Parts: sequence; C-alpha cells; structure tokens
Amino acid sequence: MEELFVIEANISGAESVKGQNCDVTMVSFGGTAHGKYFSGKVIGCGVDTQKSSGGKCLLSARYMLEGKDICGEVHRVFIENNGSFENGFVPEIVTDSKALGDLVNGPLKAEVSGSGNSVTIRIFRL
Repeated sequence: MEELFVIEANISGAESVKGQNCDVTMVSFGGTAHGKYFSGKVIGCGVDTQKSSGGKCLLSARYMLEGKDICGEVHRVFIENNGSFENGFVPEIVTDSKALGDLVNGPLKAEVSGSGNSVTIRIFRL
C-alpha cells in the first residue's frame, strides 16, 4: 500500500435535517493537501454528507483540489470519498494531471481520522 497524499481538512460549518427515516448532516470544509505526488488546497468548499439511520452512518465527501503534481505543473484533482467507519472508505479520483493519471486509477483506499474541527484524510493506492 502506497500513500498518495494527505488532506488536512478544516470544518467551517454544518447543516442538518432530522427526517422520519434518517438524519442528514452536510459538513462544509476547506483545507490543504500534501504528499510526494501532489500538494495544493481545497478550492471552493468541500462537503461531507453524513446520512444516519438505525445506528449506522454513511459518509460521502466531495471536494476539488488545485495544486502542483510531482512534475511541478498546476492541476486539479476531484475526490469523491464514500463509506463508513465500520466498513472503510473508498475514494474515486478524477484529475487533469497526466502524471497522476495512472496513480489514481485504483484500487484506492482512504483512512479518515480527526477531532474537533480538524479531519485528516489519507489516500492510498493498494
């Protein structure tokens, strides 16, 4: 397993609704990314949607990064990370960087940890 990059997210807000069948919270965040292959920052606002029902919580985060790839060229990386703390997280990545193209075609895995308003996402190629 090879670590591709790490995203340090800073939560900026959250909005929730309690429904009859599930609760949904949308957590907005910004942050930075760093690693051997890519370094940059979250552009716009990332959102992690958390759906809770029956004691289970499914997460789906979507965000876009802009920064420099391993060749020093400026590119963008879109990440959609889906899963749960019980079953793990599987990211899907889209990028316009040729240098990153082969790295992010999977299989991939993400690890999510944090406390308070800070969350760390580590993306790995298996």
